[in-house]
Amino acid sequence: MIEPGHHVFTVSSDAEGQRLDLWLAGQMPHQSRTAIRRHIQAGDVLIDRIPVTRPSHPVRAGRRVEVTLPPPASPLPVAEAIPLPIVHEDAHLIVIDKPPGLVVHPGKGNLTGTLVNALLHHAPDIHGVGGVRRPGIVHRLDKGTSGLLVVAKDDLTHRALTGAMRRREIHRHYHALAWGSDLPDTGTIHAPVARDPRNRLRMAVLDGGRSATTHWHVVGRGALAMHLRLELETGRTHQIRVHLAHRRHPVVGDETYGGLSPEWLSRLHRLDSHAAAAVRRAPRPMLHAAELDFVHPATGQAVRFRAPLPLDFLSLAEVLIR
Repeated sequence: MIEPGHHVFTVSSDAEGQRLDLWLAGQMPHQSRTAIRRHIQAGDVLIDRIPVTRPSHPVRAGRRVEVTLPPPASPLPVAEAIPLPIVHEDAHLIVIDKPPGLVVHPGKGNLTGTLVNALLHHAPDIHGVGGVRRPGIVHRLDKGTSGLLVVAKDDLTHRALTGAMRRREIHRHYHALAWGSDLPDTGTIHAPVARDPRNRLRMAVLDGGRSATTHWHVVGRGALAMHLRLELETGRTHQIRVHLAHRRHPVVGDETYGGLSPEWLSRLHRLDSHAAAAVRRAPRPMLHAAELDFVHPATGQAVRFRAPLPLDFLSLAEVLIR
């Protein structure tokens, strides 16, 4: 049996031209073809270190195929009495202003203390909505990102909201503090995103990744940093953080993608040692989901929600954007 973890195969000459999903099914007989297709589409399969997300991709003899299988699913989440900052709630959905540091759903290393655990306590009927492991969840925010999330309270609403998300009918605007000061006032980043083959905990801009589009508008500039307002067209994992790092403007405080690099901190220290010390104390990437607009599935009315910038963001903006 193929165990969870990282596995490497080499395509033999007699397999030349086979579909990737069919060929992998022969290498991993204990994985269903449906599961294999899901792994391919999720970016868990690399060919010669490049992600391939199309199950029908033809394999070529001699190519190196890497597959990363996730660990077994964690136990089902349980209800926990965790305070929830609720912006809006009705019979069909809840809008939450997620604080930084709160993980959205249980997973490896975070089996309890998540938003899902809190939701199960606050609204027990949400159990099983859209699935038992991530009940009610329509979209996610990274652990360190603060701001607005919409959660469905019934299956009909969940299907409607996830469909709207796929069709890009849910509009999300973020605010970020990013290093550098030379971006044009407005612009767009079109760059495909996939899992980084050198570090499976990161994402990266890679040929063959899933298409991703981020729009930006500069709200304010300092000598070494900018306050940006950003709009997502797509919702790839870590998308804003990866796109800004790709443009060499990582999010301030983002250790994973260069937002706490010695280079930026050293340059800031030469300008303002107090500001540099404040950035070093930044507990998270300075990224906030501030605006959420969509059509309410039950009423058909357009709804708009806003979450003010949190204090840690405002405090850092005050020392960086002058």
